[in-house]
Amino acid sequence: MKQPLVVPDASVILKWVLPIADEYGSRQALRLRDALVDDTVRIVVPALWLFEVGNVIARQFPETAARYVDALLKLGLEEAMPSNIWVKKTLELVARYEVTFYDAAYHALALVSGGELVTADERYLARTRAAGAASALAEWLPPAPAPRRRK
Repeated sequence: MKQPLVVPDASVILKWVLPIADEYGSRQALRLRDALVDDTVRIVVPALWLFEVGNVIARQFPETAARYVDALLKLGLEEAMPSNIWVKKTLELVARYEVTFYDAAYHALALVSGGELVTADERYLARTRAAGAASALAEWLPPAPAPRRRK
């Protein structure tokens, strides 16, 4: 069975390690992380994820930043290499929806890869939902387990 492809943005990835358990969407973000670990979804991210997430962690949690970043690196997230089609789609999203290039990069990756952007950034989603291939973290559901074979 083919795994669904998910492109979580920085707003979701941060929830995988930050100590804000009661923050909106944290439980759902952890379900997505668990689906990655359980190999029930395939997660791909743009290489910029580390810089975007690392910046937030380093600034807000300087005492524990190394530990949080290390935990994320241990997940072994698959990083997509830039391609002409991906950059072109990113530029289209920026121009059409007046969003940042780095936010649009996650979304464009989902669009060109046949995946789904999952974001906790409701403002971004409200602006770009018409582009497709995007859902709010709160709406994301893990894939149903594969049916068990009878012996």
